[in-house]
Amino acid sequence: MIGTFAKASVAALIALGSISATASTASAGPDVQYRIYVQDGYRHGGHQGWGRPDRGRDRDRCAPWMAEEKANRMGLRRARVVDVSPRRVVVAGFDRGGRDRVVFANVRGCPVIRR
Repeated sequence: MIGTFAKASVAALIALGSISATASTASAGPDVQYRIYVQDGYRHGGHQGWGRPDRGRDRDRCAPWMAEEKANRMGLRRARVVDVSPRRVVVAGFDRGGRDRVVFANVRGCPVIRR
């Protein structure tokens, strides 16, 4: 008798717990919000410029000087940019084995595609 009562009470607790869980997920319906953002062209915060506007700098591309510096840090001596396309930046130079080149993706951060 006590075993049956214990099993029934555990089943009741599970049922009550599942009802409360479904009620909270059912009440979380789609919430539509509209927001308006006003961009004035000024960078707020940061250490470069201190609020001066971006003067058309393209921050989503790999700058040729950045690719050259990265190739120098990778061990390429006398590195120079030999080709820039919308997809890649090619830097040529010399390493221990002779002439070599590094290909960077033309996106922010200049990730290496091929060495």
